[in-house]
Amino acid sequence: MDQSHAPLYEMLTQHVKQQPKSYHVPGHKNGAVFPTEGDVFSHILRYDLTELPGLDDLHQPEGAILEAERLAAAFYKTDYTFFLVNGSTVGNLAMILSVCQPGDTIIVQRNSHKSIMNGLELAGAKPIFVSPSYDERTERYSDLKPSNVKKAIEANPEAKAVMLTHPDYFGTTYDLSRIVEMAHQHNIPVLVDEAHGAHFPLSNQFPDSTLKAGADLVVHSAHKTLPAMTMGSYLHIQGSLVTYETLKHYLQMLQSSSPSYPIMASLDLARKYIAGLNEQDIESTLSGVRQLRHQLNTLPDIDVMPIQEQVDDPLKITLTSRRLYMRAVEQLMQDQQVFPEMIQNNQLLLIYGLQAEQSPLNWVTTLKDSLTHLYNQSKHDTIAINKFQFNDVQGLAYDYHILKGMPTQWVRWQDAEGQIAASSVIPYPPGIPILLKGERIQAEQIRYIEQAIQNHQYIQYNGKDIEQGIEIFIE
Repeated sequence: MDQSHAPLYEMLTQHVKQQPKSYHVPGHKNGAVFPTEGDVFSHILRYDLTELPGLDDLHQPEGAILEAERLAAAFYKTDYTFFLVNGSTVGNLAMILSVCQPGDTIIVQRNSHKSIMNGLELAGAKPIFVSPSYDERTERYSDLKPSNVKKAIEANPEAKAVMLTHPDYFGTTYDLSRIVEMAHQHNIPVLVDEAHGAHFPLSNQFPDSTLKAGADLVVHSAHKTLPAMTMGSYLHIQGSLVTYETLKHYLQMLQSSSPSYPIMASLDLARKYIAGLNEQDIESTLSGVRQLRHQLNTLPDIDVMPIQEQVDDPLKITLTSRRLYMRAVEQLMQDQQVFPEMIQNNQLLLIYGLQAEQSPLNWVTTLKDSLTHLYNQSKHDTIAINKFQFNDVQGLAYDYHILKGMPTQWVRWQDAEGQIAASSVIPYPPGIPILLKGERIQAEQIRYIEQAIQNHQYIQYNGKDIEQGIEIFIE
């Protein structure tokens, strides 16, 4: 297939060139009805259209959208690729609902995104969580051992799927191919949230994609490392363990009935862009990464964490320090209008793009001077890393349908240990729950949450007064 073609974008452009008159939704009428303060939107609003003749229908594609999705599937070498306009969140929900009925067992990686946890609850599934081990190299829980997944599969051979996250938010991968092989030996499909790995198939200088490993369903956030608009994602299907019709059914239920054409067109263009890259382009990008890492290595009391080839994503750059709080470093960066992705456990994450040209790095020199001043003003105590280990394999205290009928009450943190959490506690980003709804609360989790609050980390929580306590289920 001709990967230089962008059929949906080209069809939209052809429609706009005809200067159409709008007597249909949306109400901005091709941008003619819009506040004057928002004139920056005037160009893109002409492309913010609806299911007009020739523009196809995301939920029943037969024309330009179908061709665009087939081009994406050809590039990623999948059986089919769906365009998602509600982010990888909707992909995670659709994957879980496609394999689980209420009461069905599913094996799930414990440090997964909140959308996966929400999908489990929506499906009424019975999750068996497998926890990654602490990796001294990354100083994170990034080492998911195939032996633990094997243990979970052997103890739960009735499991309808294995749900994994690969890579983690910081770009670290693990031996997923062995897990896929084990699951397929039991005729169990493997679903993967590979939100941060949409670029992996571009070059062997990136870790292997889970598609190459044989995963059955894989979701990619095209907006994270590819040049697509926010909320634009791909959902890939391959193999015969999950049917195209089932997945499409749940996507029709979950995705908006008024999908964004600008987002869909950006997915089409993002695929065209990466399909046009060659190894020299990738090398140019990675040369820029190496230059940035070299400059960052000159910063005082800042460690640039090394990467391991074929294991870590080179587009992710992680900074840490034993002497400085990275929140203070982040503020110094923001003072220069440089915005990193996030901080977790005193690790600050930068995400590099697929740009061929290196951006100016004069901000690093200014940051170096600011850090020297910050260090002179700071206490020089060693900063402790907050860590604890979940059980290798564990379930929830009660099934979701039982939890739904249980009363709740709020208790102070000193009374919370051993109780069952009535709401998940989710530091965001990265959006990975430190405490799950339905999980028995451990002392280590309480300490982690209290430290996160002390460090002013943003936390998503549906209850009240998270600083003082938590909502629990009454048994």
